[in-house]
Amino acid sequence: MQLPQTDQELTALVQEVSLHTFHRPFLHQAVFNRRLRTTGGRYRLRDHDIEINPRLLQYYGAAELLGVIKHELCHYHLHLQKRGYQHKDADFKQYLAASGGSRFAPPMPPRADKTVNYLYECPNCHTKYPRQRKIDTRRYVCGRCHHHLQLVGTQVKMTQISA
Repeated sequence: MQLPQTDQELTALVQEVSLHTFHRPFLHQAVFNRRLRTTGGRYRLRDHDIEINPRLLQYYGAAELLGVIKHELCHYHLHLQKRGYQHKDADFKQYLAASGGSRFAPPMPPRADKTVNYLYECPNCHTKYPRQRKIDTRRYVCGRCHHHLQLVGTQVKMTQISA
């Protein structure tokens, strides 16, 4: 299987998987959405389109892509049939098990180029807390040892935090 590079190729792949696995046509669009951060894909209820995280291809490959496509197609077909399409519904769980789709998307690796505005650290256990917004260090404490946090840096890159 060749990995899709464009939205048209992705839509064609989703249509093929839908017919082969579910024996139902996929009549809408499948697109890559670069704004997805933590999930592999998303089914949009309002227009019935499917969005796929392109980083899924970059880090995991074809097997995980097919699992995520099947997962989103379960939402798609059940929603159009007016059956239980949510993760908690028995219909969804049965449909997903029968199709062989992924129950959970694989974790997306963090972006290394992301900059955080404030870096706080616990002086006792040295746990780091990167934050976008400034916090009141008199009010917030470490989640591990309950000591007050200290501001150790501003405008810090994520690669500097782990080092």
